[in-house]
Amino acid sequence: MARRSLKSRPVGADQVFRSVSVGSGVVVLAIMTMVGLFLAIRASEALRVSGTGFVTEHAWEPDGGQFGIVAVLLGTILIGLVAITFALPLAAGTALFISEYAPRRIERMLITLVDLMAAVPSVVFGLWGMFFLQNHIFTVSRLLSTWFGWTGVLAVPGAHPENPLDTVTQYKSSTFLAGIVVALMITPIMCSVMREAFSQAPVGEREAALGLGATRWGMVRTVVLPFGKGAIIGGTMLGLGRALGETIAVYMIMSVIIDIQPYVLKSGGSSISVLIAQRVGDSSALGVSALMAAGLALFVLTLIINFGAATIVARSRSGAESN
Repeated sequence: MARRSLKSRPVGADQVFRSVSVGSGVVVLAIMTMVGLFLAIRASEALRVSGTGFVTEHAWEPDGGQFGIVAVLLGTILIGLVAITFALPLAAGTALFISEYAPRRIERMLITLVDLMAAVPSVVFGLWGMFFLQNHIFTVSRLLSTWFGWTGVLAVPGAHPENPLDTVTQYKSSTFLAGIVVALMITPIMCSVMREAFSQAPVGEREAALGLGATRWGMVRTVVLPFGKGAIIGGTMLGLGRALGETIAVYMIMSVIIDIQPYVLKSGGSSISVLIAQRVGDSSALGVSALMAAGLALFVLTLIINFGAATIVARSRSGAESN
């Protein structure tokens, strides 16, 4: 018996789809490469002037030849860590509820609402944080400082929480507040990645766990969460990459100071994106080059985090099928 060939001949629609997909991928990579080259070329003058001081200096005075990204990089990382601390349980809990507990008749509505939340402009979150959250969250900041100030990071130097007349302005424009607002902005992205993975957990393993007497939570804990572990890590890293680059909402909330500020509950701080937004309009040629160098650092940091997230998701078990 002649062996049947399993090769298929693509039709015109397949060829068009493949060409469009390949072309889109090449265009995206080309744009990213050009962005990186543009930043590197424009930053070359500042990097030549500052040398290694660019990664060790915390002051930002380009016209005086003294500038570095230590302070703003620390602020960027702290905002991202605070945002992830709040966004991770919110995103994971929402994803689990939608995929495992929500009635099927409202599941699609919940998915749509969460996805629509990702489309809300960042300026809206900034306004909400500035006019509402800023006037209410300081009580939480004062409580955390009172009970956990011994950790150092949650301390507020110069504050006296036990004094009812102590000023509250020292709590109102903090990294903590900015991180909470950014957390709500990145939660939909993280939730979408996790929900897709949770919903693809193998049906066979789900039924086996339930058949052996596991409760719904027991099945989720032993099957769904291990299956989606890679998506949880990858989604968290993607959210972190978004949080590191957030600008307008943080700029509207935070009292900007270019100095090392390790106290997340104390007013004042900065980030690389906020520094660029604040200084780009009135900087000299060297100052603009220095801002480009800061942007290049943020660009590289974000790429590393996003590539790491993509690698973790690709190598995880998420998306596999049961036998």
